[in-house]
Amino acid sequence: MNQLDHYVAEAVLGVDTLWGGDVMCASGTGRFIADSWFSDEPLPRTYSHRSADHLRKAGGVSGKDLDPKQVDAYLRDLNLAAAISGIRTEAQTTSPLRHAYLTGLAESLQVMLDLALEVFGKGDPVPYARAVEASTGNPPEPSRPESKRDSVAELLGRSGYSISKNNGLLDAVDAWRRERVVPMASVRGIGAAVIALFDQLSARHLQPLLPRELAAVPRANIEFLPIKDAWFSGSMNYLGRARNHDGSPQYEATYEINASLQMSYPEFEQLVSHEVVPGHVTTFAYLQNLYVRGKAGFEATVLTMNTRAATLFEGIANNAILIAHGVSEIDDLPDDDMQIGVLLALLQDDAKNQSSYLTWGEKREQSEIRTALRRDFLVTEERADKLSGAWGRHPLMGRMYLPAYRAGTDKVADLRRSYPPQSVLPAIYGCNGLVDIVTVDRVLQS
Repeated sequence: MNQLDHYVAEAVLGVDTLWGGDVMCASGTGRFIADSWFSDEPLPRTYSHRSADHLRKAGGVSGKDLDPKQVDAYLRDLNLAAAISGIRTEAQTTSPLRHAYLTGLAESLQVMLDLALEVFGKGDPVPYARAVEASTGNPPEPSRPESKRDSVAELLGRSGYSISKNNGLLDAVDAWRRERVVPMASVRGIGAAVIALFDQLSARHLQPLLPRELAAVPRANIEFLPIKDAWFSGSMNYLGRARNHDGSPQYEATYEINASLQMSYPEFEQLVSHEVVPGHVTTFAYLQNLYVRGKAGFEATVLTMNTRAATLFEGIANNAILIAHGVSEIDDLPDDDMQIGVLLALLQDDAKNQSSYLTWGEKREQSEIRTALRRDFLVTEERADKLSGAWGRHPLMGRMYLPAYRAGTDKVADLRRSYPPQSVLPAIYGCNGLVDIVTVDRVLQS
């Protein structure tokens, strides 16, 4: 591990610990900002510091059982701002593409640190626009759900659902979901079947367009696990630490799905493509392979939420069902139900952005936001509650991560319309160098 790698490790796991995350936890119930640690390098002091365990158990700076003295000791002994500054300094010695990526990573980490200090009462309030730009590369803006909602209405009408009465569209969507609900008791078996389908589709429409070395990488070495009473709807936990006899990675992951979640089968198909193949698990596995082969730097092994890279990964994941089918538009998917499922999933991610914008940009009340999300974005009652409440009002996720889904989705969709698949797919999966939602343009334009 060189000096740059050391700074990246110290900064990422330091900020993660401040917010209560434990990257070595195999479950999403313990993870938070840092999404992976699979380099086989020793963990930095920011992970093992004497106050780190308390911070993780207390839920970080926003936790109710936090001991302020432990935070003070952590901040005093570990200069996280210096580690972030070190990333910027060392990045100047790297290639232009890597320099730009690392500079964006450092800015995201600085904002996450500043937000932690704000919550802890030791820093100035962070402007909402600064938080959104650090994670997405663009200023905040409201969602525009009208065209997707109109498409849902047209497809439901074509399928015989009545949408003419008051609340007709929302009632029709609720009925459509009820008639196609996935039994969570059987989610492992259903998940395995859907994963196998999308892995086959990816072998046909994605793999031939990528470097041949990636053909041997398992795209979906994952197990679905139902979990009760989780604060999240689902959590993809990329582990990547298991090794074969020859020392090569097994690229393993789990997906924990909230057992109380109500989801239609078409929405579940979109979820599998998003979280597994060719979405998040595939993306992480490819990056691990690129790192092992010396084609990506250490920063590819400690992937981090609330960054511009994470926004790109959400964009890949939300376009994954289209990538798997080899199409660029939703209305080119093979059946109406699948199209409705994708539109509803994308409306939910538009709702995440809208919750963030209304909560932090316009300071609206939760009850007003909840009503708007249900009415305008057709989300379930459970999703409206969570997105307007625990997620939307979280001081970090509400300001930095909720806008990332929509921003990433729109950018990747635009790139796939603008460039041929043999150019855009290797670029977004990191085959030409690790990129984020901003720096990917450099690769494609060159």
